[in-house]
Amino acid sequence: MSSLLHHSYCSSSSPLTSRSSLKLNFFPSSRIPASQNAVRCNLVEPLKYENGKPYTPYLSSTTTDQATATTTTTTTTPSISHSENAHDTRLRIFSGTANPALSQEIACYMGLELGRIKIKRFADGEIYVQLQESVRGCDVYLVQPTCPPANENLMELLIMIDACRRASAKNITAVIPYFGYARADRKTQGRESIAAKLVANLITEAGANRVLACDLHSGQSMGYFDIPVDHVYGQPVILDYLASKYICSDDLVVVSPDVGGVARARAFAKKLSDAPLAIVDKRRHGHNVAEVESCQQGVL
Repeated sequence: MSSLLHHSYCSSSSPLTSRSSLKLNFFPSSRIPASQNAVRCNLVEPLKYENGKPYTPYLSSTTTDQATATTTTTTTTPSISHSENAHDTRLRIFSGTANPALSQEIACYMGLELGRIKIKRFADGEIYVQLQESVRGCDVYLVQPTCPPANENLMELLIMIDACRRASAKNITAVIPYFGYARADRKTQGRESIAAKLVANLITEAGANRVLACDLHSGQSMGYFDIPVDHVYGQPVILDYLASKYICSDDLVVVSPDVGGVARARAFAKKLSDAPLAIVDKRRHGHNVAEVESCQQGVL
């Protein structure tokens, strides 16, 4: 027999006690007034039958209001927490000493402030790095090209990466617009080192999760890393600049400084409405000594 659970607290009329007693009244489901706006109960109960048919238990509207209030509180709490986290940025940009002006421009473009970091050098040339703010759980970007002096800037980058890793940064991206040692990507003579691979290993082992580089000397350098590499090109920026100056392709000549850059120069010339292409015949007569033998205009 189905029943409706109705509970109420009735104060005892006995002068000897002020305790409240719980009164439970059970009503058949057939006697539920329609005006109570009863709703179905979500409680799991054994299946019962009334007049040979399954019946659905009901709760009173008072209990329903309490359950609704509890449900509303439970469901709204995560959304409030998510809203608070959405406004809590976890992005940090730090600059090395190689190109602080570039780092500042990047931060301004992103609408952020550069992270506070202390970098100094001891008398013997050793580099000291200390983060001046917490990066725990943050996505950290370290802007440090390894341009000349390459060894100084590279070592500084490695120590910066190590400092962020030991400070529990979530992700560390090394932004290296100029990637030093990229030219040493293969052996040209016997018993030579492949320094590009060595540098890639050092950056990875220091703790970087990703590398962003611009116009690498050769695309194969990306394969030296065991972490993702974002290889961006400066060509679109130059094309947009030339378009803004309304420079006609007939007034341009794309020059490749050596035979190795012909493919890149040819692709650039095609995007300039098949601008003329010139190739420099460069000969090396010694270490850091190069001579231009001739310059010829190529055919696309």
